[in-house]
Amino acid sequence: MAHAQTDTPNIWAAAAAGLVAGLAASFVMDRFQAGVAALSSSESDAEPATEKAADKVSQVVVGHDIPDDRKPLAGQVVHYALGAGLGIAYAVAAEYRPLVTAGYGTAFAAATTALLDEAAVPAAGLGDAPWNTAPTTHLYSAASHIVFGTVTEGVRRLLLGWLK
Repeated sequence: MAHAQTDTPNIWAAAAAGLVAGLAASFVMDRFQAGVAALSSSESDAEPATEKAADKVSQVVVGHDIPDDRKPLAGQVVHYALGAGLGIAYAVAAEYRPLVTAGYGTAFAAATTALLDEAAVPAAGLGDAPWNTAPTTHLYSAASHIVFGTVTEGVRRLLLGWLK
């Protein structure tokens, strides 16, 4: 006997789909950024915001910075944890307000770019203020988040099609 489809939001299915979608989107975003870096002629020695965030967490939890040889891994943990959390929040929000998915995740991408890279990262002391940042950096951030947003939406839709 087949289960009847309902329009009732399923928060658990949405959260599960969002978790997987956020992790998948984090991976694709990471690969996109690696590809852009490989094509870029500029060599940046700046410590990524994710590594700075990992250091701040380490300071609070264990009282010291992360050793330099472990910072790239710690930065990746922060990147994937944030991606998973954003994926869950996005998918659950989409269950209740489908408008969240506008533009196949690009509205979500614009919001995360503005709220995270342009506001939260500088406010937390993890990066430069937007007015002190090169236009190419803003473009790179927006493109990276568009990749994240569209992959999150695609995977979310795919998984919810299977879960519901």
